[in-house]
This record gives sequence, structure tokens and C-alpha cells, in this order.
Amino acid sequence: MRPFLAAAFGLLLAHGAFAAQPVQGIAMHGEPKYPAGFTHFDYVNPDAPKGGELRLEALGSFDSLNPFIVKGEAGEMPGVFETLMEPSADEPFTEYGLIAESIEVPPDRSWVVFNLRPQARFHDGSPITADDVLFSFDILRTKGAPFYRAYYQSVVKTEKLADRKVRFTFAAGENRELPLILGQLPVLSKKYWQGKAFDQTTLEPPLGSGPYKIDSFEAGHDVVLKRVPDYWGKDLPVGKGFNNFDTIRIDYYRDSTVALEAFKAGQYDLRNENESKKWATEYDFPAVRDGRVLKRVFPNQRPTGMQAFAFNIRKPLFQDIRVRRALGYAFDFEWTNKNLFYGQYQRTTSYFSNSELASSGLPSADELPLLEPWRGKIPDEVFTKEHTVPTTDGTEAGQRANLRIAAQMLKDAGWVVKDGKLVNGQSGQPFTFEILINLPVYERICLPFVENLRRLGIDATVRTVDSAQYSNRIKAYDFDVTVGAWGESESPGNEQREFWGSESAKQPGGLNLIGIENPAIDDLAEKVVSAPDRQALVTRVHALDRVLLWNDYVIPHWHIGNDRVAYWDKFGMPEVIPRQGFQFLSWWIDPAKTGKH
Repeated sequence: MRPFLAAAFGLLLAHGAFAAQPVQGIAMHGEPKYPAGFTHFDYVNPDAPKGGELRLEALGSFDSLNPFIVKGEAGEMPGVFETLMEPSADEPFTEYGLIAESIEVPPDRSWVVFNLRPQARFHDGSPITADDVLFSFDILRTKGAPFYRAYYQSVVKTEKLADRKVRFTFAAGENRELPLILGQLPVLSKKYWQGKAFDQTTLEPPLGSGPYKIDSFEAGHDVVLKRVPDYWGKDLPVGKGFNNFDTIRIDYYRDSTVALEAFKAGQYDLRNENESKKWATEYDFPAVRDGRVLKRVFPNQRPTGMQAFAFNIRKPLFQDIRVRRALGYAFDFEWTNKNLFYGQYQRTTSYFSNSELASSGLPSADELPLLEPWRGKIPDEVFTKEHTVPTTDGTEAGQRANLRIAAQMLKDAGWVVKDGKLVNGQSGQPFTFEILINLPVYERICLPFVENLRRLGIDATVRTVDSAQYSNRIKAYDFDVTVGAWGESESPGNEQREFWGSESAKQPGGLNLIGIENPAIDDLAEKVVSAPDRQALVTRVHALDRVLLWNDYVIPHWHIGNDRVAYWDKFGMPEVIPRQGFQFLSWWIDPAKTGKH
């Protein structure tokens, strides 16, 4: 081969030119389930009838219709905006073309090209172009919520290759998730947003491209969405069988108790119940007894992630791991589950519970090379002990035993009891803090915990604030302890940087609620991002999970492996429930049932 031809051939190989053929879908690992030319997902009814109204509820309030920024509380707007690709609900992490007709990715996934559908349109009829895609990427990264910057930080170059063709080039390093992350990019209209302050709240209904658009709203009270009759994507395989309601109305309620009473009165149609007490005791009303309202438990295979009492370790009080660990012994899950939850929950013991991603036992031989470089800089127990959470038998005697352990730990950390109050042995500072919540339902969980803390001499208080105040305080990290929740997927990736990364801890409004700045966790999160295959991903997540757990950043709560749903019997629904759980936007109004409501 001639030298210049050899060089050119090598350059083409380096850029993946020979391997990157347009395809309709991409999986994180392995191949997509659905073949080229598929007509619909297996978990929908492609012939579902259209029509009728779906009435839903939301808690709190809203003062903005811009869901992409930190400022304000955005209203619920399902189906208004669209992304380049659409995930399937019956695979761990696979996306298929939505706005993008096809995708091109080289074997090393060092870049991605999206080919846009020529028929893709915004609601004003204007075509979706490469300029809109690049504008969306730039505006979200520069003026959107902080997590967009973290999510897109590995994109080093953006290019318009044609009117409907864009390319994103990634920083060096293994990061198989990046093409899928760009597939999740919401596509906004460049023309619409020109001259508008994107980083400010607004109550002007936004221009989207999806199957629904805002028909009317009353700030803080309700949002009404109407199905777009000439929606450009109605026959796409990723949308077939979805979006069957002519109208979706979302009413806002100040708390879950008021919302449940409204449901009983027939003011909305479907309720995904997340309170065990309500599920056990408050669904015995006439409409349930006579069959007009149905209760159903839908199984799912979603990782439950972590819900927990989260410490703000930016506060000096919680920077000592011994203190954090001691407070974990004051939370009695077994008593709580028996007396408050009717035994419906399991204790969460991993940041990735309910999945193969949850660590257990001691580190495997494959994990040790990931952990050994950090020996001495992460808790020694990572290498020598299986992580467990404090347990009791749910009795007063069991509770007292755990409180004795906690008291000794606090003493070892330099805290002493004087006149019944726990104080710092050197400064005399009293041990006092506030648990900030925004849902009154958490009060019955927090108050027994606070009582146990009081028995240790700790003056803890619970403060319940409205959703707006809570949001503002959380975004400013103005709290001591709160109830935090980190949802996880079957394919964790770049979001781990935002959850636990040092850079995220410094960004107001970020997702690193705890304030973790730990080089070992930064490193392990990056290794999760760069996992080359499924087995490597599982191993790396196990290692990250162990280090997070042994740092006692949170006091884990509980989880359940299904969705508890009550609904007025007016719907038809597909028979297949995918691994991600029930998909209510695949339901439809059953004409034969409308008279029962």
C-alpha cells in the first residue's frame, strides 16, 4: 500500500468511518432488542383507541413553565418536549430514534452522529433542524440546570454536518454511555428562544414538538394539556400505542392527604400510592367496595436507588464519620416498618437496591484492583467487613441496645453528656440540628427518630416547609439533614458524577446534596462511566457502592419492588408490564367502562 494511502486508511479507521453505519437504535451494552423496521414496543397496544381525558395530581405548586433551569418550580408538562432518542422500558438501557431517524457511532464510541427525521416539526409547524439541536445543547450547558453541565462535560466538539445532521465528538477515554446521553437531549426551538431569557422563570407556554401542548393553566393550581391532532410523530414505532388521551389535566394539591380525599371524590383518575399506611388503611371507601376504583400492585425490576436521611457534610457537625455512623443506630427501621408501614417495606442496604448492582459480602477479586489504590484513604472496613445497617428486633430492649452503641461512638468522637445534653467535650457546643422536610407524611417517621436522638442528649427538631421554600433551601444547601432520594437505573453512568462528584458539590442547585468531595469516589464514579461491558459495569458499581456505604453519608430508609396503583375503572391497558414498571401513558379510555365512573 502506498504511504499516503496507508496514512489515509489509518485516519479513516481512527475516526470510525468504515464502521459507523446508520442504525435505528443503540444499547449501552450488547445489541438492541428490537430489529430494524419494528412497528411498536411489545408493551403497548398499537391499536389503542384515542380520546377522552386523563386527570392526574401533583403535590405542591408551580410558578414557571421552564423545566430546564434551577430557578422556580416548573409545572408538570408530560409530552410537550421531545428528545433525539426514546428509551425502551423493557431493556436495561437502549434507545431508539425519535427526532433522530438514525444514529451513527464508531466501535470506540468516540463520537456520535444524529440524522434528523425530515418530518420532525415543532408545534408552530417549523422544521427541527441541526441548528435547533446545537442551540439546545449549548443553552442547556451554559444556562440550564447544573446537572446538564456535568452530563455533557465530555463533549469537546459539536458540528453541523448538514441541515438535518449533527455530530458530537467526545473527550478521550472510555465512555460508552455518551451517545445515549446525547440521545436524551431535549430539542428546543432556536427561533422561539431568541430574545428570551432562558435562565429566568416564565409563565409563557413553551414551544415544543411532542404529542401534547399546553392548552391552559392556572399558576400553582392546574395545567391542562391537549393532544396535538396533527402531531408529526404519531406513527413512529417509539410512539405507537402511547398518548391516547385527548386531554391530560394535572391538578395541584398542597399535601398527599388532601390529594387522596380528592381522589376518593373522583376529582382525578389515577394515584400511584407511595405511603404504606394509606395503602393499608385508607382505600376502603365505597368506590373501592363496589368496584368503581381498583387497587393493583404492578411488579417492576427497577433498581430502587437510595432514599435516606441525608447528612449535609458541608456542616462541621457531620464531618466526623463516627458521628454519622452513631446516628444511624438511633433509627429503628424494624419498629418503624412494623408500627408505621404495616410490614410492607424492606430495609435499603445499598445505593442500588433491588438489582444485581447492589454490593454484598466482601469485595470480589475483580473489585480489589479498583479499591486497593485507595487503601488508607477509604474506610478500612471496605476490605474486611460486609457492610450492614444497624438492626433491632423492633422492641424497646433492642432499641436501647443500639442507643448504647451510639452513645459509645459519640463519646469516642469527643461528645459528652452534661445535664442531660450532649455537648462537644472541647468547645462545649451542644449537639443540635434540624431535619428539613417538605411533606407532612415524613413527620411520623422523623419524630420517633428525633425521640431516640433526644435519649442520646441530642436536640434535633423537624421543620416542615412548603415546596417553594424547601426547593430554595435545598438548592442553596441550607439544611442540616433532609430526606434525600437518588434514583438509579439498570445502567448507571455519567449521572454518578453529579450525584457524588466533587465538582457537583460546589454547584448551587446540583444533585450532590450531601456535599461529597472524595477523590476515591470521584475515581470510582469515573470508572463506572468508562465501563467497557456489562460485567465490568456491575463490578465497578459494586466498588462504588461499598465506598459510599462505608462512609456513612446517609441513614438508609426502605424500598419496595412494585408500584401500588389505585385508579377509577375507566381504562384499558396493555397486558404486558415491562421491567421498568407500568406505563400509564400507554393506557386508554375504554368506551365500555365510561359509564361506571
